[in-house]
Amino acid sequence: MTTPRRGRIEAVGERAAVTPLELFFDLVFVFALTRVTDWMADDVTPTSLLRGTLILVVMWWCWVAYAWLGNVVRADEGIVRLGMFAAMAAVFVAAITIPEAFDDMPGGLYGPAVFAVAYFCVRAVHLALFWVVSGDDPQLRGQVIRWIPSVLAGTVLLLAASQTSGTAQTLLWLAALVGDYFGTTLAGTSWRLRSPSHFAERHGLIIIVALGESIVSIGIGVAALPVSWSIVVASVLGLAVTGAMWWAYFDVTSILTERALAAAHGARQIALARGGYSFLHLPMVVGVIMMSLGLKKVLGYVGGDEGHTLADPIYGLPLAALYGGAALYLIAHVAFKAYLTSKVSWVRLGTAVLLLALIPVVALLPALVTLTVLAAVLCALVGWETHRYAEERHRLRHEGAHGG
Repeated sequence: MTTPRRGRIEAVGERAAVTPLELFFDLVFVFALTRVTDWMADDVTPTSLLRGTLILVVMWWCWVAYAWLGNVVRADEGIVRLGMFAAMAAVFVAAITIPEAFDDMPGGLYGPAVFAVAYFCVRAVHLALFWVVSGDDPQLRGQVIRWIPSVLAGTVLLLAASQTSGTAQTLLWLAALVGDYFGTTLAGTSWRLRSPSHFAERHGLIIIVALGESIVSIGIGVAALPVSWSIVVASVLGLAVTGAMWWAYFDVTSILTERALAAAHGARQIALARGGYSFLHLPMVVGVIMMSLGLKKVLGYVGGDEGHTLADPIYGLPLAALYGGAALYLIAHVAFKAYLTSKVSWVRLGTAVLLLALIPVVALLPALVTLTVLAAVLCALVGWETHRYAEERHRLRHEGAHGG
């Protein structure tokens, strides 16, 4: 695929690694995640959480599109590099417009339309690049052609949504996402996955990016407050929560699922990549961002922000985001592992149910105690698994066996 006529497009090799340009692309994505968290934290209501989730789903689809492209051709070579930078610019514009994605602010350009146009540009660049790189591959070209209607449906509906407001606007956003996601599924499984290891690494790194947002939320939550022992303790507990979620993904599961993806072939491999990585990683990211929102609120409580004291409980939507986000992450994680390996992590599923059941109980406790309980439950989970599957873990991580 390396030809001067096409601007030195270079195919990805089977043992390819994530390129620095793809990591650079992720920096723009993490900025978008931060903007969503901050926007929802300013006014935590059912509407803001729903709209924040819809924005996350749109931004995720932008990222996923280029994860697939970067697995077919190198992102840092020739015309693809220029396309990546163009897409980054559009994603960045969308990110800075997030507070106005639904409701325009006085003055300046019309925010909802700017967001919709930026999304259209991201999708148009991606489609154009895939059209170019599929020139020598009739099967891939046919897949791209079948996929075009879903791209058009999603972008047109989102542009239409920018001209409405209220319930109609939200429904058009939902229709745009349904058209895009289900249209992609119905388009078939004739895509190319040249490097399973690159694809798995790419998604693992985006989980780290999302977890990094939770750490950023901890810091931002207390940036303007005087440091105190309660802030120090809460910050350490927040890091423990984030660390436990990292452990749950990367200790064993990421290895097992990558091997399962590499062992599959043809349409089966594409289905695993699309369902397990493109689709099931989305609720993981949403769960982490919701948890980040809860962490930010907890740090504000224990730091005395807005008149709160150490005795005040965190309740309502911020608490639901904190515990519910962690539970959603675990549930999506269980589904991801089961989808790729047919192994169900019942203890993790039970832990997610426990976290949901604890919400009405911890709502009566001080915010710092609530965070302590969450950290204790998640750390107990990874501690128990590490002990229970010690031998299998060792074989998997150090001897290459398929156990655990």
